[in-house]
Amino acid sequence: MSSADDSSRSRAETYAEFATLVGALAHEIRNPLSTIRLNMELLAEDFEQADPESPTKQRDRRAKAKIDLVRQECDRLQKLLGDFLDFARQEKLTLEPGSLNVEIDQLLDFYAPQARDAHVEIVRYLDPELPMVRLDRETLRSAILNLLINAVQAMDGGGQLVVRTRPAGLGVLLELIDTGPGMEAETLAKVFRAFYTTKQGGSGLGLPTARKIVEAHGGSIDIESTPGRGTKVTIWLPAPPRLPTVDARFARVPVLTPPARTPPARSPGDVGQLDGPKGGFVPSNAS
Repeated sequence: MSSADDSSRSRAETYAEFATLVGALAHEIRNPLSTIRLNMELLAEDFEQADPESPTKQRDRRAKAKIDLVRQECDRLQKLLGDFLDFARQEKLTLEPGSLNVEIDQLLDFYAPQARDAHVEIVRYLDPELPMVRLDRETLRSAILNLLINAVQAMDGGGQLVVRTRPAGLGVLLELIDTGPGMEAETLAKVFRAFYTTKQGGSGLGLPTARKIVEAHGGSIDIESTPGRGTKVTIWLPAPPRLPTVDARFARVPVLTPPARTPPARSPGDVGQLDGPKGGFVPSNAS
């Protein structure tokens, strides 16, 4: 065993211990926080049922406003703890052969109503010849959904989100291209730092968690952005050569096996015709 292997194993063990400690601490904080949140709800109900003609109605209104503020902060802390647990958790993936196109198609169908409400048009370019990949459906879907939410939220006044898949080398690419405001180089350099965020109420753990999940699949994630022009997120995932090359649900043309027959005789002037249609695929809008 080399010293490099020993060092790598030691770092992995240290991280596992740290993740366990952090997880236990977060759970210890979450439990009393939930109790506080519940009691604030009960207290708010008492004030809502108070007599509107009560001489203390002004004081009651101020107290109710303070209770609502405490409830909002409890909700924010609970979300932060949840994001932190997701980030600290060691991913034990169950990688199985699957179609990235199918996962993306289902996610876009699921998220289409929220995109429409935000006046964002989603355009799909899902390559029907995309190779199969090995993936853990739940964790990968959570990472991609987070990226979709980020893209839509970045287009505050509406816009267009292009979702494209295509083969690339020994793997596949997923590209998310939005028409949002883009990011300055200084901001772009920090987007994968834990707890860094420019979004009001954000935890700053969404992108670091997404990168961690993608890398656990053996892939990589990259972000390009230009102020005033938008942002492009690219995910690359490996496609093992022994997996099927095309998912039947996204095949370009159904493959039919006709019965054997003798071809008709042709005169010398006949010109053969290609079997089946040619051409590319037509994008469909989800919103």
